Amino acid sequence: MKRTVEKVLDQEGFKEPFMISLVLCDDPAIQELNRRFLNHDYPTDVLSFLLSGSDETSEGKQRLIGEIIISVETAERNAKRYRQTLESELIRLAIHGTLHLLGYDDATLPQRKKMRQRERWYLKLIESAEQKL
Repeated sequence: MKRTVEKVLDQEGFKEPFMISLVLCDDPAIQELNRRFLNHDYPTDVLSFLLSGSDETSEGKQRLIGEIIISVETAERNAKRYRQTLESELIRLAIHGTLHLLGYDDATLPQRKKMRQRERWYLKLIESAEQKL
């Protein structure tokens, strides 16, 4: 999943420096974070937290620091529901979380459509790259 995050950042034009923490957890842990930070008292599949502001390096480059937190339990349910492998669903959630860190949103229908389109594009890109290995 680390390569997935790096691939999305690269394709979206974000070059280093960046530091992204990727955390896999269970439903109770993600529900607590969802409640504490977003006032939503239920588990979710993925949360993203952008920890850097307009922070720049000494070379004047934008620095990206963030966290992507994925509930493996919810990912398992999603994978079954959408007839995907757990690995494919975890990759999709890593893509989704990375896109959020880069400013994509899914609050409105047009935003959701754009984000889903990018997710599908990255999934195909990553799956085709893995098939070549």
